[in-house]
Amino acid sequence: MARGPDGQGGGAGFSLSDQLFNAESVGDLAREHSVLPGFDSERFSAEVLAGFDGRGLLERLDWIATCLETQLPQDFPAMAEAMEAAMPSMLDPERSDDDFGRFIHAVPGILAVRHGMEEHRERALDLLYEATKRFSMEFYIRPFLNRWPEETLKRLDEWSVDDNYHVRRLVSEGTRPRLPWAANITLAPDVPLRFLDRLHADRARFVTRSVANHMNDLSRIIPDDVVTRLKGWAEEGRQSAKEMDWITRHALRTAVKRGERGALDLLGYRAGAVEAKITLRTTSVKIGSALEFDVSVQSPEALPVMVDYRLRFARPKGEAEKVFKLKSTGLEAGKPLVLSKQHKFKGNATTFRLYPGTHGLTIQINGMDVASTEFELLDA
Repeated sequence: MARGPDGQGGGAGFSLSDQLFNAESVGDLAREHSVLPGFDSERFSAEVLAGFDGRGLLERLDWIATCLETQLPQDFPAMAEAMEAAMPSMLDPERSDDDFGRFIHAVPGILAVRHGMEEHRERALDLLYEATKRFSMEFYIRPFLNRWPEETLKRLDEWSVDDNYHVRRLVSEGTRPRLPWAANITLAPDVPLRFLDRLHADRARFVTRSVANHMNDLSRIIPDDVVTRLKGWAEEGRQSAKEMDWITRHALRTAVKRGERGALDLLGYRAGAVEAKITLRTTSVKIGSALEFDVSVQSPEALPVMVDYRLRFARPKGEAEKVFKLKSTGLEAGKPLVLSKQHKFKGNATTFRLYPGTHGLTIQINGMDVASTEFELLDA
């Protein structure tokens, strides 16, 4: 489930902020810094925990940084040296994916921006380089890109070929135009493409997933350039065919939902003569229940198909639409294919409220609308 920076999500009473920042995690951070001369671990933990109430996830991080900096040297180079001395071991360099580290170790990034960006840029970037091997500094490289674009891009050029895959991933993730929760960056969207030209061939899925997500962001801004780039990467052959196929599909997932012809063509889903018929099990469904329907798809020619369905939601101030995946498969010439689906209308969703009224269901095949119908959504 997607969560906002307030750290709320999941079931009733769940707090991601409490899960990530609590007496145990703060105590771990305090013990790590106890190697510093004169550092008072008990005072630090008490101050941090006393200030958590009413603060969300990112606010808690800022608060931890504020409590920590009072016990660090106030001269930034010395502060950075102290933070590096207190860092835990690097994340396992033998892994290649899903090794995010702990949010508690984002604090050096906050202090690098807060105290190093203006007067000690190079030392602050050195700190981010070391810190990102423990927890990604993707949030904190972005202020440097805005304040010192050329100098920071020069560093990223070096980091894009670093031995550590967390450093390489930072180059892609930190320059994404639509990084969740993060501040905007003022770079032209095509500037980081030079990094992605290298990183798409990376051996670590942690890196290539970031490249694919970055390209998915770009598909909303420069869609034609994304398709051209992906095609060129495949032709170069520097990445394995299997991984390149994964990157391409992941990078084009939003473009496919929008039915963009270039993206669909690149994935092999060409336009063709396709017919579809929707059969609703019932013409009305209550909030909290499921809409059950069958789709019969047929073509006079053999054809690979990507079948999606689009729901049109009734809203107090107009309509809203969402696209959902149904199936990617192949049709045999003249042979009908029947697909069945149950779509649950959750009444307790926190991110999208449902309203009773007339709703629409459209079947989209290879980017084209081929069949539509309506149904009534009723109060639970």
